[in-house]
Amino acid sequence: MSTPMSEPPAGGFSFENCRRNHILQEKGFKAPTAYKTGTTICGIVFKDGVVLGADTRATEDTIVADKNCAKIHYIAPNIYCCGAGTAADTEMTTQMISSQLELHQLNTGRIPRVCTANRLLKQMLFRYHGYISAALVLGGVDSKGPHLYSIWPHGSTDKLPFVTMGSGSLAAMAVFEDGYKPNMERGEAMTLVKNAIRAGIFNDLGSGSNVDLCVITRDKVDYLRPYDEANLKGQRQGKYTYKRGTTAVLTKNVKKLEFEVLSTSVRAEPMETA
Repeated sequence: MSTPMSEPPAGGFSFENCRRNHILQEKGFKAPTAYKTGTTICGIVFKDGVVLGADTRATEDTIVADKNCAKIHYIAPNIYCCGAGTAADTEMTTQMISSQLELHQLNTGRIPRVCTANRLLKQMLFRYHGYISAALVLGGVDSKGPHLYSIWPHGSTDKLPFVTMGSGSLAAMAVFEDGYKPNMERGEAMTLVKNAIRAGIFNDLGSGSNVDLCVITRDKVDYLRPYDEANLKGQRQGKYTYKRGTTAVLTKNVKKLEFEVLSTSVRAEPMETA
């Protein structure tokens, strides 16, 4: 039974295109290929909390779609999450879990735990068997201290003192493995995360633009956007405007279009400002 066109679309994720692609393959057609995405995200646990970092380039295969994309998402007042993969999937996933944690906080009257957010995220992603392209770095501080998790699109998770994900993760991990030490100070941790993201920006074509940081401690959250501009736009060395007539016009041909004006009307209506 087909759904009437008058019905509004249901909320949440839709996988109708997966069924469409399967039918196309059965009929001998080539299914559309997925776009390649790129990102560098990372996180580190320091003495008083967690530092999360991300670049700001959003790509569609070989096209830079957005130069200032926010990849650090709000989950709860004490929990934030970096997203790599498909931007729409990471946005929807973090918003859905954020709303569930808000209801959980209202029901219990307690600040949500980071492990609760981790469990909700991994259960939801596992349910969709990796079709939701969301690779996440979850960090926060609760009653048990600072916590950092990496969450993969199929639902597997790791709890680590430092973690990187995305297409630039190898370059960022090299910086972490060289400079990490336990119980780092806030400034040291921020510098290390900044350098890790910069390594991803300069060594991965899918990462670029600026460095965003989110510093989470027991007392407050500092969302620094942008924290550092890795790729500064250079100044033009010369002017490229020329006087009219510099380039000779070899031929000139003007065609007149014949058309008939049936009616003209001008409606002066006030502009809607509400």
